[in-house]
Amino acid sequence: MRKVLLLCLLTAGLRGAAQPTAAPLTARLDKVSLTFALSPAGQPTYTVSYGQRAVITPSRLGLELAGTPGFDGQLQLIGSEVKDADETWQPVWGEVKSIRNHYQQLTVHLRQAQAPGRQLDIVFRVFADGVGFRYEVPRQKDLTYFTVQGEKTEFNLTGNHKAFWIPGDYDSNEYTYTTSKLSEVNSADITPIQEKSAPNRVQTPLMLKSDDGLYVNIHEAALVNYPALMLNVDTKTFGLTSQLVPSATGAAAYLQAPEHTPWRTVVVADNAPAVLASKLILNLNEPTTLAETSWIKPQKFVGVWWEMHVNKASWNYSDTGNLKLASTDWNALKPNGRHGANTANVKRYIDFAAKNGIEGVLVEGWNVGWEDWANNWKEEVFDFVTPYPDFNVAELQQYAAGKGVKLIMHHETSGSVTNYERRQDQALRFMKEHGYDAVKTGYVGRIIPRGEHHDGQWMVNHFNRTAENMAQRQIMVDMHESVRPTGLHRTYPNWLASEAARGNEFNAWSTGNPPEHETILPFTRLMGGPMDYTPGIFQIKLEDWNPAQNKGRQVHTTLAKQLALYVTLYSPLQMAADLPEAYEKRPDAFQFIKDVAVDWDDTRILAAEPGDYITTARKAKGKEEWYVGAITDENARAQTLKLDFLTPGQRYEATIYADGKDASWDKNPMSYQIRKQKVDSKSTLKLQLAAGGGAAVSIKPVSR
Repeated sequence: MRKVLLLCLLTAGLRGAAQPTAAPLTARLDKVSLTFALSPAGQPTYTVSYGQRAVITPSRLGLELAGTPGFDGQLQLIGSEVKDADETWQPVWGEVKSIRNHYQQLTVHLRQAQAPGRQLDIVFRVFADGVGFRYEVPRQKDLTYFTVQGEKTEFNLTGNHKAFWIPGDYDSNEYTYTTSKLSEVNSADITPIQEKSAPNRVQTPLMLKSDDGLYVNIHEAALVNYPALMLNVDTKTFGLTSQLVPSATGAAAYLQAPEHTPWRTVVVADNAPAVLASKLILNLNEPTTLAETSWIKPQKFVGVWWEMHVNKASWNYSDTGNLKLASTDWNALKPNGRHGANTANVKRYIDFAAKNGIEGVLVEGWNVGWEDWANNWKEEVFDFVTPYPDFNVAELQQYAAGKGVKLIMHHETSGSVTNYERRQDQALRFMKEHGYDAVKTGYVGRIIPRGEHHDGQWMVNHFNRTAENMAQRQIMVDMHESVRPTGLHRTYPNWLASEAARGNEFNAWSTGNPPEHETILPFTRLMGGPMDYTPGIFQIKLEDWNPAQNKGRQVHTTLAKQLALYVTLYSPLQMAADLPEAYEKRPDAFQFIKDVAVDWDDTRILAAEPGDYITTARKAKGKEEWYVGAITDENARAQTLKLDFLTPGQRYEATIYADGKDASWDKNPMSYQIRKQKVDSKSTLKLQLAAGGGAAVSIKPVSR
């Protein structure tokens, strides 16, 4: 690791000597500069510029405390420091082999102007691609336990930018994105997934584009012991103000000094690919403390899952309702004959995985309690250790081990987190005893403790505590219906992925995801970390699985685009989400899923525009193989790719999985073609993407 740390005092005054008329303080790196100042009323403010262009105009900062004067009134500057840091670190897994963490840090020390004169620090880090800042409350005799009611954090923008946004629902991120001007942000007519949002409240990450071509992304990093950040949009001034997700009591966060908030992040660039390439959020998270990480294995998996979404099977073993977990004789229930997680069916998936070199098999619906699990706000839902009568845990453990395949556990909580926390240690012991080293958790529905939100402090602490608990037991985790990621996979590399957005499953049982959806996700949800989107659906028209219940339903992409998503939507945990028989019908296209890597040494964003298209190239970990994914929105378009990222002098064979000439997402989505050609670093590839389509390319070295 290479480190350079330079420390110098920025102010002439000693810390503790207030400066009522202090000059503005500045930190900068390359084109990005930040200026801190106190307003005439003594309120802290900041600005951000990119070259000669303003990004954030003077915007207020501060913490509002409950029941006591906070840091939102008159403050005095009592000192400051600036330092430069430059280091390189290696992630356990990721999009690149190594990451440079280069920034200039400005720390300002503030004190309340009135008694008791408590202190607050604000720490700014300026990177070449943006800014991060957070509030730090130092240890002090006049402030120990305190309650944050809200923040005065503002992001005042320079104009009526184009915005890619979803409503500020405190309990769900599973919305399609609206593209509009800031002046048009209004979710009043959007049907809530969980809880109705205030009309002008949106979630982060918020992606913006200015009229003069600046790309701005606002989010947060290292969300620990604090609620998630939402943004209230002023549709007239184009200012954004912070809104913290409240707890059941209405307060935002209960803290004890010394303490700090998450980082507020602003990524800025003059081109869209640079936003996707940013590692600013990841760099603002703490390194992992795990001494041994070889057990953490990025992987592909299949599973008993999609067949339930397409109404070919069920999660529940019986159709009997109104059951109590402790008093039900599960062996006496009448089977419905549709239960997907039965021993014979799971063996079928294990066989398919073993045959095709896929490491894992997820099984949902294996455990008792699914008969009345949803929408009842019921506390005692699952026990996470009792299988249904037709699921033989020991037999499947031995069968999978004999095939060299790992079973992936499923822990759905139905939002009853108190129940899960009571039972989690027992559930994890059960996993280890039966050979499971990865688990998918779920939090569908309203949260228990009642009144808490998915994105509030209580649940944030649960998600992080769960990741920590599983890390100590060497268990990998994929969390669904969780708070959106903020780069904590650097701290908890066993936290491989999350859902926390509208995934591929919505194509099975709703109006679906519009073709532009996957071109927006990397600029929004994926800015904070990997997503378990569950790509790879080959049977695009869903009526074939169940004509009566799936009439008119389909995935809103072409088959070739489903392949491209393995590259454009980054995750170290990728599902081949369709049924085995769908892949067995098209083994030539399935070859790409078998080949594509899930861990990478290098990533190049070759072309991108949010809401329109993305083309990404990635180099497989430890190999001379590259994979390319290109996707488009509802518009057909051509892409010409220079392959200058390839090693000069090396010859390769490119296999191009492309849309058929007559393909389109709505009329002919399963039309595809495959061709091969020899290429090198001087070659170009021409790709023709159908409406709602894409292309996937594997590039492997060959001898001359």
